[in-house]
Amino acid sequence: QVPLKPGRSLMDWIRLTKSGKDMTGLKGRLIEVTEDELAKHNKKEDCWICIRGFVYNVTPYMEYHPGGEDELMKAAGTDGTDLFDQVHRWVNYESMLKECLVGRMAVKPIAAPKEITSVCEEKQKLNGMLPEKKVLSASSKDLTPSYDWFQTDSLITIVIYTKQKDMNAELVILDCEDKRLRGEIIVDDYSYLLEVDLYHAVQEDMAVNIAEKVGKVEIILKKKDNVHWKILGQPLESHNTFMKRMDRGLFYRKCKLVSKTEVTHDTKLFCLLLPESTHLRVPMGQHVYLKQIIAGTEVVKPYTPVLPFWPLDFKEPTCNGSAHIYLMIKIYSCGLFTQALDHLQIGDCISVSNPEGSFKKSQVQTSEDLFLLAAGTGFTPMVKLLNFALTEVNCLRTVKLIFFNRTEDDILWRNQLEQLALKDQRFEVQFVLSQPKKDWAGKQGMISSSLLSEFVKRSRKDSKVLICICGPTPFTEQGVQYLKDLGYSQEEVHPFTA
Repeated sequence: QVPLKPGRSLMDWIRLTKSGKDMTGLKGRLIEVTEDELAKHNKKEDCWICIRGFVYNVTPYMEYHPGGEDELMKAAGTDGTDLFDQVHRWVNYESMLKECLVGRMAVKPIAAPKEITSVCEEKQKLNGMLPEKKVLSASSKDLTPSYDWFQTDSLITIVIYTKQKDMNAELVILDCEDKRLRGEIIVDDYSYLLEVDLYHAVQEDMAVNIAEKVGKVEIILKKKDNVHWKILGQPLESHNTFMKRMDRGLFYRKCKLVSKTEVTHDTKLFCLLLPESTHLRVPMGQHVYLKQIIAGTEVVKPYTPVLPFWPLDFKEPTCNGSAHIYLMIKIYSCGLFTQALDHLQIGDCISVSNPEGSFKKSQVQTSEDLFLLAAGTGFTPMVKLLNFALTEVNCLRTVKLIFFNRTEDDILWRNQLEQLALKDQRFEVQFVLSQPKKDWAGKQGMISSSLLSEFVKRSRKDSKVLICICGPTPFTEQGVQYLKDLGYSQEEVHPFTA
């Protein structure tokens, strides 16, 4: 993110879009845009961008874009869908930019592809632009899951054969609401979806059994009425599809706020309760998105779940508390989204997405030295990571957290981290402050090449290293560059970004 000028906040943008001002320059008309026409609008003072077949005049949005004007200009006059998906596909651009809609891209008169992998793609094709053909490779097709179902007088059992030998509870996401069952199975970078309107109503509590070694997932539903089902239900449009996770839209469910606890002067720990008919485990190093309607506009932000407390003597129980999601969130005085979050009352609901992220446990399990670089609430992905590393990874020789903050009052869970360093000799924590008081005896300054060269050192000449980094975008980008300059490879550095 970049600093925005005064009067250029998200709330200011929402006000502008509701002011009645002509944001497109077309006086409310919608037009069909050719590639040649789109390409003409490629300057800061006249910038059109295409996202998923629809063209937006983002010129008035330039000064309001949190990522800065330069980021928007990367897609000026072109189809920016891929760039958008890489950076923030979670943003509801339709809601944010609805007053900037110029029109639809003109479809090229080309033959339709013969092989379409899902109904979704047919819809996409008719929605303006023809997407690139997404045909699964032969090896991917071999891994395509399948399902079957059977019943007793009181139960419906759905069996999904994933063909994965290391299937676990984190790879299965289930939601059942108003007879609509949605089951998503994560297979590497792919997603298999089972989505049906059930033939009859079921009770809220469902059971999930996973045979990890053979990759079989059983979903057991309790019938509300002991009647015979002729069919499982009516398939929905994405039912029985297998596609890249990135191509699957985000799915949200309503979660209830059950507690809100102060961590520091401006940071709170929010505890959200999942619906009873939801099965969801957020894997280590992955994040979820919170969605709120603010002044009639959908606003979405990513957050990484943490543990409810620092477990000095034991790891997080796998079953107990799995219905809760804990989020450590800094409340900004001028932050539209976090202020709205802070005003939520106990019992209020907020929409929470499926987990996303590319981090893999194996990255830690094969390392000997683990270095964690965190700035402010960039500490949140490090919480579960630290707990996992110190309780389950025996090959680690050193685990070091370098934690950057402005003042001592900003340091999250300082006492717990210092206790952990005393308890486990492999763990070391170093606090670095950019605005310390005069009596601060520790390190001070910002992230720099010299500071990293002092703290990030292999325990042996050829030891396997993993360096994780998370914080504000400039901090993360600078840190990654410094590490590269110090000779660390791309495989040894994992930046947490959303």
